[in-house]
Amino acid sequence: MKFGKEFASQMVQEWQEAYMDYNYLKTVLKDILRHKQKNSSSTTASSTPRSGGGLRRKVSLYRAFSGLTNQQRNSPRKRDDEAILVGPVLREGSEEHYQTMFLMSSDEGGEYELVFFRRLDNEFNKVVKFYRKMVEEVIEEADELTRQMNALIALRIKVENPAMRTVEPEVVRPSKRPERRRMDAIQEVEMSGEGEVEEERRGKEAIESRQRNDNKGIDGSRPASLDILDHVKININPESPISTLRSILMSSTADLSFSKEELRKSQELMTQAFVEFYRKLGLLKSYCFMNQLAFSKIMKKYDKITLRNASKAYLEMVDKSYLGSCDEVTRLMERVEAAFTKHFVNGNRRKGMDTLRPKTRRERHRITFFLGFLSGCSLALVVTILVLVQTRKIIKSESRHRYMENIFPLYSLFGFIVLHMLMFSGNIYYWRRYRVNYPFIFGLKEGTHLGYKEVFLLSAALSVLSLGAVISNLDMDMERNANNFKTMPELVPLGLVILLLLILFCPLNIIYRSTRYFLIRISFRCLFAPLYKVTLPDFFLADQLTSQVQAYRSLEFYICYYGWGDFRKRENKC
Repeated sequence: MKFGKEFASQMVQEWQEAYMDYNYLKTVLKDILRHKQKNSSSTTASSTPRSGGGLRRKVSLYRAFSGLTNQQRNSPRKRDDEAILVGPVLREGSEEHYQTMFLMSSDEGGEYELVFFRRLDNEFNKVVKFYRKMVEEVIEEADELTRQMNALIALRIKVENPAMRTVEPEVVRPSKRPERRRMDAIQEVEMSGEGEVEEERRGKEAIESRQRNDNKGIDGSRPASLDILDHVKININPESPISTLRSILMSSTADLSFSKEELRKSQELMTQAFVEFYRKLGLLKSYCFMNQLAFSKIMKKYDKITLRNASKAYLEMVDKSYLGSCDEVTRLMERVEAAFTKHFVNGNRRKGMDTLRPKTRRERHRITFFLGFLSGCSLALVVTILVLVQTRKIIKSESRHRYMENIFPLYSLFGFIVLHMLMFSGNIYYWRRYRVNYPFIFGLKEGTHLGYKEVFLLSAALSVLSLGAVISNLDMDMERNANNFKTMPELVPLGLVILLLLILFCPLNIIYRSTRYFLIRISFRCLFAPLYKVTLPDFFLADQLTSQVQAYRSLEFYICYYGWGDFRKRENKC
């Protein structure tokens, strides 16, 4: 794979505009190459019109000898051969800005190379500015996590051992962030009478102390002060209609009860906050590495086209810049790993890293095999149904109207479900193709979510079951004169519905249990939407279900046909 495609595949979609525009810089280099080829071809044609490969061999005989050792590189004329000078300059607001001075602009085609370095400097300054801003943001989030971890540890001490009292260390309170994103498990209540000047001073002291000693951050060894619980409140979203009604009837300003439920929910939310924060650090580290690699690749292409040695000086500047020298992200990742292992998995590093770095699902060949096998079976069953209808002349039979009015709506339910699953598998395919992180958006656990192949496999399996039921129904319907088959054809679709419900609610860890339970939970929340806080998965599923009006009518027909209709005589009053 070429680097341009790999670079595009590794991009974070939300940060796409902040990456180096590698393709645009390649087009500028192509302009330089075309200009050089044009000039070289015209010069060659005017001087030696019949020159061939022999000319190249003759010219190579007169090239300068580079030497057998590296002593020639330390020549005093080295500075005279430099093509660029790179260095930082100060712009408005004391912001560091890097600028390249091209020393060979008087050469032929130098204006094209000058344009290239201007574009390159713009891209590099854009990358450095964005990276600096994101590093400052993750440092603020680390301070927020530190404060919330102190409160969580104090709550853990209070709940698990209320009689224990710890020495009250000084509680450092950094300045509040303008937005807290998803770290609202424990929100600090503003203390009355505390001025903004004092808060800003303490925030600076906290940052300075964190930089002096990395062990006093998230993974500090001192026990948290229990007094911090007097200034926090825990937001726990209701998990059932009863708890929702209780929260409505009770006062919203009730004090903490220090219950195990509050501790459990707080630990779950803090675990999620740590995982998301660690993932953001990983993306930021990948952003830094990929951009450094892109600058290295583009400068090597420039050297290859122009036969200069400018990449060494430019890449040295990249290494000395904030992009190449800042190791704050790496140190934060190490501290998050140590803190999470210590406070959430009781020192089990393997378990902690499995949570922080969930393993991606491996593509299994058996899924592809069964997908193709069941899809082929579905097509074969469709052909079989068409052959049965034609050979037995079902369309011209007298009972065709009764069959279409009573039996066809029963099986159409499965057709709507299969069609919906096929469309959803197409959605997942394009989400993955365009790098939409749908497991994170829907709150799915990494490594347990279904891909488009798995959804396609389930739809193919359901189509095989439903088409097989249709064939058995047609076969028994042709033998309806036999006593054993009077009611059996009518019970086949009902039995298939019961089978699907049993699979859906099966407690065994088979047939993607986590996904089935997720679907049941979200469907339940959609039914009782007024009693829950509506989240994106609830809204998405409800929006999908509104398009299944015909499926609801088929389900309603099931209730009417088997509940109030005379299905033994294939009659209904629905």
